[in-house]
Amino acid sequence: MSLPVIGFAGMTHLGLVSGVSASEKGFSLVCFDPIAERISALINGVLPVAEPQLDELLAKNASHLRFTSEPADLKSCDVIYVAPDVATDDLGQSDLQTINSLLDVVFDVARADAVIVVLSQVPPGFTRQRQRPGRQLFYQVETLVFGKAVERALYPERFIIGCADPGRSLPDAYSTFLEAHGCPLLPMRYESAELAKISINMCLVASVTVANTLAELCEKIGADWSEIVPALKLDKRIGEYSYLTPGLGIAGGNLERDLATICNFAEKYETDSGVVRAWLTNSEHRKSWPISILRNTLFKGNPDPVIGIWGLAYKENTNSTKNSPALSAIKQLSHVRLKAYDPIVKWNPHWHTTGSLSSEALDAVKEVDALLILTPWPEFKSISVEEIKKAMRGRLVIDPYGMLPERNCTEAGLIVYTLGRAVVVR
Repeated sequence: MSLPVIGFAGMTHLGLVSGVSASEKGFSLVCFDPIAERISALINGVLPVAEPQLDELLAKNASHLRFTSEPADLKSCDVIYVAPDVATDDLGQSDLQTINSLLDVVFDVARADAVIVVLSQVPPGFTRQRQRPGRQLFYQVETLVFGKAVERALYPERFIIGCADPGRSLPDAYSTFLEAHGCPLLPMRYESAELAKISINMCLVASVTVANTLAELCEKIGADWSEIVPALKLDKRIGEYSYLTPGLGIAGGNLERDLATICNFAEKYETDSGVVRAWLTNSEHRKSWPISILRNTLFKGNPDPVIGIWGLAYKENTNSTKNSPALSAIKQLSHVRLKAYDPIVKWNPHWHTTGSLSSEALDAVKEVDALLILTPWPEFKSISVEEIKKAMRGRLVIDPYGMLPERNCTEAGLIVYTLGRAVVVR
């Protein structure tokens, strides 16, 4: 029996990664987007996102991938995923216009027997509202994690599937595609699946908030959060994969959207969301951490400092700057001369009038009074502390994620601030 043909509508981050990863499983793919310029760039190998392995898989499976801006090409598909990125505003509100438009296109052109799957994250109630008589419509929880998107698409832990009737078997073409990934299938009603995605992210936010709250206490009492984490991960009630790394608040857009969704539903249905609002307050508090250190140290004795910044993306292995801690810090440093470096992200002059982007990490620390490492890119771990000390004019390093070896920094005479660790001055 031949494998079903799989379609993906929407060639932004989610749809592109999901489609290319599906080709690795041996399926033939039709990758559609209504923007012809976007499709042309993909045909020429120009990717709009940066993800580990994505370039390699695209080249390896080119014969299985068909990129098109013609909606009629989706008629050959047995299963069509509607998978555009859903943009959010600064309040975490979703803009559903793009997915609604793409879903209309797919409904209009798909064969009567085709399975249509909403993959983009949508608020509870969306999929049921978009049902059409005679159509096989499902919702599937996406597994995308920026910087690990391909890995997550190739090796998902499970598939959570929203159905009009969870008691009925999945259509053959759809189940064949899902079963090729070798993971459990969890069918449930539409609203349960839509809320499951939000539930997962809320659990992650809870873990991060615990880490941030206790890491801050560590900084004050002389404890070291990195020493505590292994003890927590060996507790089966918490687990080895727990999100226990402290950070500079919630970033990226997706978690913020889910928290906003819960707050909005709580207000509408008069349920309690106090703990969610507390998480948001904690996030805002932690975002101010680097600037608070600068105010209490560097700015007190230096009215005109130069500051180097390593990292602009909101996390490593991505070019996304949505709600990036680095951009938040840059906005608050409008009065300071900045030198920045990021392996992927390009400098936007609207971020800072006097800031500049260096082509090398060490160039961004030459003659600076302080260094802020705001994205934990792996390459920063390989840079010699001695070279950093030699290039800098000052001694202050704000290293939230502990990218530089603590002992080496102390021996070099650098004053390093790390989340969850008391500062050591020699």
